[in-house]
Amino acid sequence: MNDPQVEILLIEDNPDDAELAIRALKKKKLANNLLHISDSEEALEYLFGEGNNNYPKLILLDLKMPKIDGIQVLKRIKGDPDKKVIPVVMLTSSKEEKDIVESYNLGVNAYIVKPVQFDKFLDVVDQLGMFWLLINQPPK
Repeated sequence: MNDPQVEILLIEDNPDDAELAIRALKKKKLANNLLHISDSEEALEYLFGEGNNNYPKLILLDLKMPKIDGIQVLKRIKGDPDKKVIPVVMLTSSKEEKDIVESYNLGVNAYIVKPVQFDKFLDVVDQLGMFWLLINQPPK
């Protein structure tokens, strides 16, 4: 599963939401180096597995995940000295203030509520990909 070419790691358990995000990124030719993992445990294994020194440029993380929720995944990423610089965007359906506050307190880079309308969802994912992969200047 280790892929040095991964630019976007999409951690999303809902297959429909994952497919929409992937389609939006493909439409703008930003999904060539995308890895979708639907299980938070597998995502943590990918990120923290032995010998993995190749980090994605962006993590799109769902909040409401079975087994290990997005908050716990975010806590692990932002608590690691090497991985805390990876931009993490919470892409979720939760508008709950406590989720937003906790995410920002743990170091999330952006918190986006998934739009219900298909076209708006595609636009949001497109803008996220454009900003974090093409406009933003990350540390080396």
